Amino acid sequence: PRAAERLATYKPAWPLPKVFRMTADGKLNEGLFRGETLNTPSMLCVEDALDGLTWAEESGGLAGLIARSEENLEAVARWVSRTPWAEFLAEDAATRSSTAICIKFTAPWFVRLSEEERFTTVRRMAAMLEQEDIAYDVAGHRDAPAGFRIWGGATVEAGDIRLMLPWIEWAFETVAAGHATAAE
Repeated sequence: PRAAERLATYKPAWPLPKVFRMTADGKLNEGLFRGETLNTPSMLCVEDALDGLTWAEESGGLAGLIARSEENLEAVARWVSRTPWAEFLAEDAATRSSTAICIKFTAPWFVRLSEEERFTTVRRMAAMLEQEDIAYDVAGHRDAPAGFRIWGGATVEAGDIRLMLPWIEWAFETVAAGHATAAE
């Protein structure tokens, strides 16, 4: 009761968005505590979350979602094992994420670039993939070594990752061709 009284009498010094208002005309909005709808967009968000949970359950629940993500990591691992200029950023397999799959480029010409040049090169490759509608937001985090960060969460199909990997090769080889020492 004291909290309700404080809410009813409190007057903030600034405008409060409607979604955060718990009172109207100096009285507590009791409907909030009975589940009344605040607005349609908030109900759409709830429905979207419910759809996501239904999909997750239909995908095998937690175990199924983990398996999907691990399949994505395995697709990248097979590619890394046959790609001489790509390695996992996390060298210890036990510490690799199956959701944020990070790879680094190890070609001699790339390693010799300055840190700034490596980041510029990675951003250029990422832009090439975006231009072709192949992958988005794959350039690694700005505080991580220059490389790619591939989303491998359960919402991604392993087949789509397998289709993307040759395009990473294309972008890398296209950029490498522009470097005079890329022939190494």
